[in-house]
Amino acid sequence: MLVKEMMDKDFIVVTPDEDLVEVSLLMEKKRKFTTPVVDDQKRLIGWITSLDVTRGLRENLKEVKDVMHVKDDVIHVKDNDPARLAVLEASQHRVVSIPVVDEEDVVVGVVRTFDIVKTLSSLYEIKVYKIFEAMNNELKGVTWDELMEASAIVTRRRTGKRVTAQDYEKRIRDSTFGEAIWATGGLEKFFVGLIAIGELVIARKVAQARK
Repeated sequence: MLVKEMMDKDFIVVTPDEDLVEVSLLMEKKRKFTTPVVDDQKRLIGWITSLDVTRGLRENLKEVKDVMHVKDDVIHVKDNDPARLAVLEASQHRVVSIPVVDEEDVVVGVVRTFDIVKTLSSLYEIKVYKIFEAMNNELKGVTWDELMEASAIVTRRRTGKRVTAQDYEKRIRDSTFGEAIWATGGLEKFFVGLIAIGELVIARKVAQARK
């Protein structure tokens, strides 16, 4: 799944020179607590939250540019990024929403915590092996057996338990995504584990090629 399949396309944008009072009213009317700041070509240049606006009004600041977070400080993802990247970014940086841009940095959506929860709830009953099948398809040149062996190695390193590739395959065929999240201690740890497996299987493949 890609970010663009999960993102909210019903969003608002503001510009740096807009009046904070007007922006406050707009955010209240549209029930948006965060919004991208864009230039005249709709490219992302910053980000504001309702807390930023409230603080600005309290301090008698006048315009969005007086309170906005500049782009370099804003966590954002691209529309064609894997959806899991948005999940990891939101979890790691503890933000409630993330702007989504295209290849030209034009804002095309926003991923909110609600979108993540909604998407995950629909995936909750999917068998874990389906996720690994998709991962295997992305890892060109890696066989299913190699992926299972790497998965078993990562599991042994993380848990200290003796797990074979066959054990691991049986486990993911019997488990749902929701059960896997619970067993690994949370969504972030689940995806971190997937990344570790991907990195290991690629490293082992490279090492084999050098022999």
